[in-house]
Order: sequence, then C-alpha cells, then structure tokens
Amino acid sequence: MSIALEKLKFPIGQHEKPECITPELMEQYISKIAAFPAKLKKEVIDLNDQQLDTPYRPDGWTIRQVVHHCADSHMNALIRFKLALTEDNPVIKPYHEEIWAELADGKTMAVTASLILLEGLHARWEQLLRSLSPSDLERSFIHPAHGNKVLLNENTSIYAWHGEHHLAHITELKKRKNWN
Repeated sequence: MSIALEKLKFPIGQHEKPECITPELMEQYISKIAAFPAKLKKEVIDLNDQQLDTPYRPDGWTIRQVVHHCADSHMNALIRFKLALTEDNPVIKPYHEEIWAELADGKTMAVTASLILLEGLHARWEQLLRSLSPSDLERSFIHPAHGNKVLLNENTSIYAWHGEHHLAHITELKKRKNWN
C-alpha cells in the first residue's frame, strides 16, 4: 500500500495497544468516547447530500456511510461490553461491517438518525464506563475472528481511537475539499 493511501486509510495512525492502561488513560478514553457524538455532529450536520456522498478516499466509504458505520459499530461495542459484564468470557457475534455499510440505511439514509442514536448510545456508554471498577475493566469477551480475549479496558482504548479515526476521515476530507 502506498504511503498516501495508508495516510488516507489511517489519518491518525493505526490503533496501538497500550502496555498498561492507567486510571488516567482510562479517563482520557472515556472522555473521548463521551465527546465523540458532538464532535461528529459538528463536522457533518451542515454538509449537503453531495458532500455526504463523497468518499473519504478512493474505494472508501462515503461520509454518510462512515456516520452510519459508527452507529453500527458502537451499538455492537456497547452490547459486547454488556455481555462481558454479565457473562463469563462470552464469544461475541461479529458482523460484516463492509456489507452493513452497503445496506440502504447505511448508504442512502439521512445521517440525522445515526447522530441521534450515537448521542444516546454514548451517554449510556459513558455512564456504564464510569461505573466500572478496575476488576470490571479486566473482564473480557472472545472475538471469534481473532480467537483472543479482548479485555474491556483494551476495548475502551480501541473505541476511543475508533471515533477519532473516523472523525479524522471526515475532517481530512473536508480540508482537502476546502469545505469549511
């Protein structure tokens, strides 16, 4: 993959698993998760349909698909957290995000519904995360595609990154297109 394409795919770099997740890092992750819906809304609410239907990179999703993907992904994440908190190391159900993004709701629907969904979802997620003890954050689930345990503290790190990652897809495209 070319350096230019890599930068378009991963404008903030790929997620790096921290060696040790301190309470300070966890607070940063929770704060990023809490702030994501408002940041996303600010970046997309005034875009027109032509802008929303612009891919953020060649052969990439449109901004519209990115917004709906975030709703799909973060719904799945919250459910995985709840499963890990209420079951012993459950095997979660993966989903085909690339196929979900091609369904009518992901490809053509107005982004408003996903923005509203993300606002409520993240409010609940933040409340849940702030209620967890250090031992709760060590609970895990199994992702069958990888076959490994995923600790909730690590998954919090992943989703803090995930929101920023997709937000950067949008903000970088807006910069390139001069959509102030």
